[in-house]
Amino acid sequence: MEILIFLIIGALAGFAAGLFGVGGGTIIVPLLFIVFTQMDYSPDSIMHLALGTSLATIIVTSISSLMAHNKKGAVMWLVFKNLAPGLAIGCFLGAGIAGQISGLYLQLIVGVFLLWVAYKMFFAGKKPVASQVNAGGAHAELPSKPKQLAAGGVIGIASAIFGIGGGSLTVPYLTRYNVVMQKAVGTSAACGLPIAIAGALGFMFFGMQQQVDVPNTIGFVHIYAFLGISIMSFFTAKLGAKVAHILSPELLKKCFAILLTVVGFYFLYKGLA
Repeated sequence: MEILIFLIIGALAGFAAGLFGVGGGTIIVPLLFIVFTQMDYSPDSIMHLALGTSLATIIVTSISSLMAHNKKGAVMWLVFKNLAPGLAIGCFLGAGIAGQISGLYLQLIVGVFLLWVAYKMFFAGKKPVASQVNAGGAHAELPSKPKQLAAGGVIGIASAIFGIGGGSLTVPYLTRYNVVMQKAVGTSAACGLPIAIAGALGFMFFGMQQQVDVPNTIGFVHIYAFLGISIMSFFTAKLGAKVAHILSPELLKKCFAILLTVVGFYFLYKGLA
Protein backbone atom coordinates (compact mmCIF):
# COMPACT_ATOMS: atom_id res chain seq x y z
CA MET A 1 0.00 0.00 0.00
CA GLU A 2 2.85 2.36 0.87
CA ILE A 3 4.56 1.79 -2.48
CA LEU A 4 1.29 2.48 -4.33
CA ILE A 5 0.95 5.81 -2.50
CA PHE A 6 4.51 6.78 -3.37
CA LEU A 7 3.97 5.81 -7.02
CA ILE A 8 0.94 8.13 -7.10
CA ILE A 9 2.99 10.96 -5.53
CA GLY A 10 5.69 10.38 -8.14
CA ALA A 11 3.13 10.50 -10.94
CA LEU A 12 1.69 13.78 -9.64
CA ALA A 13 5.11 15.34 -8.97
CA GLY A 14 6.49 14.39 -12.37
CA PHE A 15 3.39 15.57 -14.21
CA ALA A 16 3.39 18.87 -12.32
CA ALA A 17 7.11 19.37 -12.95
CA GLY A 18 6.63 18.89 -16.67
CA LEU A 19 3.38 20.86 -16.78
CA PHE A 20 4.50 23.90 -14.77
CA GLY A 21 8.20 23.88 -15.63
CA VAL A 22 9.37 23.70 -12.01
CA GLY A 23 11.39 21.26 -9.97
CA GLY A 24 9.48 18.40 -8.40
CA GLY A 25 10.63 19.35 -4.91
CA THR A 26 7.95 22.00 -4.53
CA ILE A 27 5.35 19.25 -5.05
CA ILE A 28 7.10 16.29 -3.41
CA VAL A 29 7.84 17.94 -0.06
CA PRO A 30 4.22 18.97 0.72
CA LEU A 31 2.80 15.62 -0.44
CA LEU A 32 5.30 13.60 1.57
CA PHE A 33 4.62 15.77 4.59
CA ILE A 34 0.91 14.91 4.38
CA VAL A 35 1.52 11.19 3.75
CA PHE A 36 4.11 10.81 6.52
CA THR A 37 1.76 12.63 8.90
CA GLN A 38 -1.03 10.16 8.07
CA MET A 39 1.43 7.30 8.70
CA ASP A 40 1.84 8.58 12.26
CA TYR A 41 5.59 9.11 11.98
CA SER A 42 7.24 11.17 14.69
CA PRO A 43 6.37 14.88 14.20
CA ASP A 44 10.03 15.74 14.84
CA SER A 45 11.13 13.63 11.84
CA ILE A 46 8.36 14.15 9.28
CA MET A 47 9.65 17.38 7.73
CA HIS A 48 13.25 16.14 7.68
CA LEU A 49 12.16 12.93 5.94
CA ALA A 50 10.19 14.89 3.36
CA LEU A 51 13.18 17.14 2.58
CA GLY A 52 15.77 14.35 2.47
CA THR A 53 13.63 12.06 0.33
CA SER A 54 12.77 14.92 -2.03
CA LEU A 55 16.45 15.64 -2.66
CA ALA A 56 17.15 11.93 -3.26
CA THR A 57 14.45 11.73 -5.95
CA ILE A 58 15.88 14.82 -7.68
CA ILE A 59 19.06 12.83 -8.44
CA VAL A 60 17.13 10.79 -11.01
CA THR A 61 15.14 13.66 -12.54
CA SER A 62 18.16 15.98 -12.72
CA ILE A 63 20.14 13.43 -14.75
CA SER A 64 17.31 13.23 -17.28
CA SER A 65 16.95 17.02 -17.39
CA LEU A 66 20.71 17.54 -17.66
CA MET A 67 21.02 15.22 -20.65
CA ALA A 68 18.14 16.94 -22.45
CA HIS A 69 19.56 20.45 -21.93
CA ASN A 70 23.09 19.37 -22.82
CA LYS A 71 21.91 18.06 -26.19
CA LYS A 72 20.69 21.57 -26.96
CA GLY A 73 23.99 23.10 -25.86
CA ALA A 74 22.31 24.99 -23.03
CA VAL A 75 24.71 23.98 -20.23
CA MET A 76 27.56 26.40 -19.46
CA TRP A 77 30.05 23.85 -18.16
CA LEU A 78 32.62 26.41 -17.01
CA VAL A 79 30.02 28.10 -14.80
CA PHE A 80 28.87 24.69 -13.56
CA LYS A 81 32.49 23.85 -12.67
CA ASN A 82 32.75 27.06 -10.64
CA LEU A 83 29.42 26.58 -8.83
CA ALA A 84 29.42 22.81 -8.25
CA PRO A 85 31.93 22.55 -5.34
CA GLY A 86 30.10 25.25 -3.38
CA LEU A 87 26.73 23.69 -4.20
CA ALA A 88 27.81 20.24 -2.99
CA ILE A 89 29.54 21.42 0.19
CA GLY A 90 26.78 23.89 0.98
CA CYS A 91 24.01 21.34 0.48
CA PHE A 92 25.74 18.73 2.64
CA LEU A 93 26.22 21.28 5.42
CA GLY A 94 22.66 22.52 4.85
CA ALA A 95 21.40 19.02 5.59
CA GLY A 96 23.26 19.17 8.89
CA ILE A 97 21.75 22.57 9.65
CA ALA A 98 18.26 21.29 8.79
CA GLY A 99 18.86 18.34 11.11
CA GLN A 100 19.36 20.74 14.00
CA ILE A 101 16.17 22.70 13.25
CA SER A 102 12.97 21.39 14.81
CA GLY A 103 10.29 20.00 12.52
CA LEU A 104 7.99 22.83 13.60
CA TYR A 105 10.38 25.57 12.48
CA LEU A 106 11.15 23.72 9.25
CA GLN A 107 7.43 23.76 8.44
CA LEU A 108 7.37 27.52 8.88
CA ILE A 109 10.55 28.04 6.83
CA VAL A 110 9.34 25.90 3.93
CA GLY A 111 5.89 27.52 4.11
CA VAL A 112 7.39 30.99 3.71
CA PHE A 113 9.62 29.74 0.86
CA LEU A 114 6.65 28.29 -1.04
CA LEU A 115 4.80 31.58 -0.69
CA TRP A 116 7.86 33.37 -2.09
CA VAL A 117 8.03 30.99 -5.08
CA ALA A 118 4.28 31.48 -5.63
CA TYR A 119 4.73 35.26 -5.61
CA LYS A 120 7.62 35.08 -8.10
CA MET A 121 5.63 32.79 -10.41
CA PHE A 122 2.41 34.79 -10.21
CA PHE A 123 4.12 38.04 -11.12
CA ALA A 124 6.60 36.55 -13.60
CA GLY A 125 6.79 38.56 -16.78
CA LYS A 126 5.45 41.77 -15.22
CA LYS A 127 8.75 43.51 -15.92
CA PRO A 128 11.76 42.77 -18.14
CA VAL A 129 14.41 40.50 -16.73
CA ALA A 130 18.12 40.34 -17.38
CA SER A 131 17.80 37.19 -19.48
CA GLN A 132 15.95 39.19 -22.13
CA VAL A 133 18.63 41.85 -22.33
CA ASN A 134 21.49 39.81 -23.68
CA ALA A 135 20.19 37.73 -26.57
CA GLY A 136 23.67 36.40 -27.36
CA GLY A 137 23.91 34.50 -24.09
CA ALA A 138 27.19 36.10 -23.07
CA HIS A 139 28.08 35.82 -19.44
CA ALA A 140 31.09 38.09 -19.25
CA GLU A 141 29.46 39.92 -16.35
CA LEU A 142 29.45 36.88 -14.10
CA PRO A 143 31.40 37.35 -10.85
CA SER A 144 34.86 35.92 -10.24
CA LYS A 145 35.37 32.21 -9.59
CA PRO A 146 35.64 32.62 -5.78
CA LYS A 147 32.40 34.62 -5.72
CA GLN A 148 30.64 31.97 -7.83
CA LEU A 149 31.95 29.33 -5.42
CA ALA A 150 30.53 31.31 -2.47
CA ALA A 151 27.21 31.80 -4.27
CA GLY A 152 27.07 28.05 -4.87
CA GLY A 153 27.53 27.48 -1.14
CA VAL A 154 24.63 29.76 -0.25
CA ILE A 155 22.37 28.17 -2.89
CA GLY A 156 23.39 24.70 -1.66
CA ILE A 157 22.55 25.44 1.96
CA ALA A 158 19.15 26.90 1.01
CA SER A 159 18.40 23.97 -1.31
CA ALA A 160 18.93 21.47 1.52
CA ILE A 161 16.70 23.38 3.92
CA PHE A 162 13.93 23.73 1.30
CA GLY A 163 14.38 20.23 -0.21
CA ILE A 164 14.69 21.52 -3.79
CA GLY A 165 17.08 21.12 -6.70
CA GLY A 166 18.04 24.78 -6.57
CA GLY A 167 16.44 25.96 -9.82
CA SER A 168 14.36 28.56 -7.99
CA LEU A 169 17.62 30.12 -6.79
CA THR A 170 20.22 29.29 -9.48
CA VAL A 171 18.20 30.63 -12.42
CA PRO A 172 17.61 34.08 -10.87
CA TYR A 173 21.30 34.23 -9.87
CA LEU A 174 22.46 33.60 -13.44
CA THR A 175 19.89 35.81 -15.17
CA ARG A 176 20.88 38.63 -12.85
CA TYR A 177 24.21 38.67 -14.70
CA ASN A 178 22.63 38.75 -18.18
CA VAL A 179 22.74 35.00 -18.91
CA VAL A 180 19.90 34.17 -21.33
CA MET A 181 17.07 32.16 -19.83
CA GLN A 182 17.71 29.00 -21.90
CA LYS A 183 21.32 28.76 -20.71
CA ALA A 184 20.37 29.71 -17.16
CA VAL A 185 17.79 26.91 -17.02
CA GLY A 186 20.16 24.40 -18.68
CA THR A 187 23.02 25.22 -16.31
CA SER A 188 20.64 25.14 -13.36
CA ALA A 189 19.54 21.65 -14.41
CA ALA A 190 23.17 20.52 -14.31
CA CYS A 191 23.66 22.16 -10.91
CA GLY A 192 20.71 20.16 -9.57
CA LEU A 193 22.78 16.96 -9.69
CA PRO A 194 25.53 17.87 -7.16
CA ILE A 195 22.87 19.52 -4.99
CA ALA A 196 20.69 16.39 -4.96
CA ILE A 197 23.57 13.93 -4.40
CA ALA A 198 25.21 15.94 -1.62
CA GLY A 199 21.85 16.77 -0.02
CA ALA A 200 20.66 13.16 -0.04
CA LEU A 201 23.96 11.94 1.43
CA GLY A 202 23.82 14.70 4.03
CA PHE A 203 20.29 13.84 5.14
CA MET A 204 21.26 10.17 5.28
CA PHE A 205 24.40 10.85 7.31
CA PHE A 206 22.96 13.34 9.78
CA GLY A 207 19.75 11.34 10.04
CA MET A 208 21.71 8.24 11.04
CA GLN A 209 23.47 10.29 13.72
CA GLN A 210 20.05 10.99 15.23
CA GLN A 211 18.96 7.34 14.91
CA VAL A 212 15.62 7.99 13.21
CA ASP A 213 13.07 5.40 14.36
CA VAL A 214 11.12 5.07 11.11
CA PRO A 215 10.91 1.84 9.07
CA ASN A 216 12.41 1.56 5.56
CA THR A 217 14.66 4.58 5.92
CA ILE A 218 18.36 5.40 5.74
CA GLY A 219 18.75 8.43 7.95
CA PHE A 220 16.25 11.01 6.70
CA VAL A 221 15.67 9.31 3.31
CA HIS A 222 12.67 6.97 2.93
CA ILE A 223 13.75 4.21 0.55
CA TYR A 224 10.28 3.14 -0.66
CA ALA A 225 9.27 6.74 -1.26
CA PHE A 226 12.52 7.40 -3.14
CA LEU A 227 12.01 4.41 -5.45
CA GLY A 228 8.31 4.96 -6.11
CA ILE A 229 8.57 8.69 -6.76
CA SER A 230 11.71 8.40 -8.91
CA ILE A 231 10.26 5.71 -11.16
CA MET A 232 6.92 7.39 -11.81
CA SER A 233 8.12 10.99 -12.09
CA PHE A 234 10.60 9.98 -14.79
CA PHE A 235 7.72 8.96 -17.07
CA THR A 236 4.98 11.42 -16.15
CA ALA A 237 7.23 14.48 -16.51
CA LYS A 238 7.22 13.91 -20.27
CA LEU A 239 3.42 13.70 -20.29
CA GLY A 240 3.18 16.93 -18.32
CA ALA A 241 5.49 18.68 -20.78
CA LYS A 242 3.28 17.60 -23.70
CA VAL A 243 0.13 18.90 -22.00
CA ALA A 244 1.91 22.18 -21.22
CA HIS A 245 2.34 22.82 -24.94
CA ILE A 246 -1.42 22.50 -25.43
CA LEU A 247 -2.49 24.84 -22.63
CA SER A 248 -1.59 28.47 -21.93
CA PRO A 249 1.79 28.68 -20.10
CA GLU A 250 0.77 31.87 -18.32
CA LEU A 251 -2.49 30.38 -17.08
CA LEU A 252 -0.62 27.28 -15.89
CA LYS A 253 1.87 29.37 -13.93
CA LYS A 254 -0.93 31.33 -12.28
CA CYS A 255 -2.76 28.11 -11.31
CA PHE A 256 0.42 26.60 -9.88
CA ALA A 257 1.15 29.81 -7.97
CA ILE A 258 -2.29 29.58 -6.37
CA LEU A 259 -1.62 25.93 -5.45
CA LEU A 260 1.72 26.86 -3.85
CA THR A 261 0.03 29.68 -1.95
CA VAL A 262 -2.50 27.26 -0.48
CA VAL A 263 0.23 24.78 0.46
CA GLY A 264 2.43 27.53 1.88
CA PHE A 265 -0.34 28.78 4.15
CA TYR A 266 -1.10 25.16 5.10
CA PHE A 267 2.47 24.75 6.37
CA LEU A 268 2.25 28.03 8.26
CA TYR A 269 -1.08 27.00 9.78
CA LYS A 270 0.27 23.59 10.87
CA GLY A 271 3.40 25.21 12.25
CA LEU A 272 1.57 27.90 14.20
CA ALA A 273 -1.39 25.78 15.32
